[in-house]
Amino acid sequence: MNIGTRLQENEQLFRQQFQNCSDIQFREFTIKGGSKLLLVFVDGMMDTEVMTTNVLKPLLYDGLPEGLGTIDSIGQMCELGLFAVMQYQKLTDSGEIVDAILKGNAAVLADGESCAMLLGCTKFEKRSVEESNNEAALRGSRESFTELVRTNTTMLRRIITTPDLKMESFQVGRLTKTEVVISYIEGIAAAHVVTEVRSRIERIKLDGVLESSYIEESIEDTHYSPFPQMIISERPDVVSSSLMQGKVAILVNGTPDVIVVPMTFWDGLQAPDDFYERFLFASLNRWIRYVFAIFSILFPSIYVALTNYHPEMVPPKLMLSITGLREASPFPTIIEIFLMEIMFEGLREAGIRLPQQIGPLVSIVGALVIGEAAVRAGIISAPIVIVVSTAGISSFVIPRYRFSFPLRLLRFPLLILSALFGLFGVALGIIAMLIHLIQLKPFGTPYLTPVTPLVASKLKDIVLRWPRKLVSSNSPEGGSDQA
Repeated sequence: MNIGTRLQENEQLFRQQFQNCSDIQFREFTIKGGSKLLLVFVDGMMDTEVMTTNVLKPLLYDGLPEGLGTIDSIGQMCELGLFAVMQYQKLTDSGEIVDAILKGNAAVLADGESCAMLLGCTKFEKRSVEESNNEAALRGSRESFTELVRTNTTMLRRIITTPDLKMESFQVGRLTKTEVVISYIEGIAAAHVVTEVRSRIERIKLDGVLESSYIEESIEDTHYSPFPQMIISERPDVVSSSLMQGKVAILVNGTPDVIVVPMTFWDGLQAPDDFYERFLFASLNRWIRYVFAIFSILFPSIYVALTNYHPEMVPPKLMLSITGLREASPFPTIIEIFLMEIMFEGLREAGIRLPQQIGPLVSIVGALVIGEAAVRAGIISAPIVIVVSTAGISSFVIPRYRFSFPLRLLRFPLLILSALFGLFGVALGIIAMLIHLIQLKPFGTPYLTPVTPLVASKLKDIVLRWPRKLVSSNSPEGGSDQA
């Protein structure tokens, strides 16, 4: 509905819209010449100094500059640049005006005018740029994104200084009207990926978006895969390098976590530090990561299969030692491992939820005390503690914390298969996981690319981190161009 020309009617209309909203302020002024103005704004979201100095003072006291001729409206004054504000817009629809006010703009309505001027005088408290707590950096930038989407887009612009870097803005959420920005480099990002991301965001129907996980869950290909289908990062250099590989970033106002699509399996095992360190050291670390990732998911189930079904495959002295230590244990091996796995996951969760000062202490001391006490009491055998703790610590080697979730989760079905069928069950579990990974195609990109389907030119950077002058990509996230 469009607003009218009478100031009192417009004021009554907006007072009804903002009924019982104590933070919405209405201020009436009489400018030089006798005309009346109404100022509507959200208390705490407007820069009062800018509004007072650059808008109200010229209107109330200074009057119009001489030599400009006849000026008929406040909108004409803005168009002539008589107000020192960077952003303004002229709106007539009351719904659009209400939305603009709630985003921090100040609405100026004049008696006899059928439009409102929305002035960009937004100012509110925000967190400064700090170092990321979730993505430790041994070398490179220490900056991380903040909760303000415009600050985040500025950080990307500062790194990638090309007009080909595109930013498209959307509003998502019926109640929150959260700004969502998709960013990509035109000419590098695959057009079909950009189109698919755009269409999925436009189809989102939610009451509110409070964090980027709302967007992630709404646009992911399948909800039932344990493997993450999108990269989540707080670091501008990581997101920038992903954009230069042809990926698409999704920035959500109100959260520092930026979504990057599409993701591959190898993205979860690569760290930014790989491309900030010398290639020999980085290649060694990468292979250590690969080995420990396999260790994390398979070690407990292989231990159960070997000790219960295939003891002939274990060296005799080691098997005798394991058997001697298990004599006092009242539970089967599979029950022992399940008990310790659940206890280990509980201690890990407690360490996250407790205050930062005591969380790590409780998780580490708790694991040591409970493990030692359980062995001394004869409830759990010592080899089980070694197996479970080794598998648990191996998952910490994964550079992306979210990528360790599926490795921890899939331990349990593999344990059940190994307890039922031995190594044959472990093989069945591995085959099932490989089939799932081959079929998984987030945003049309095969999850195991470039291994399957095989792209030989892009495979070498998966195996080793080659010197920069020998590969075409020199971005800190590495990997191959997923476009």
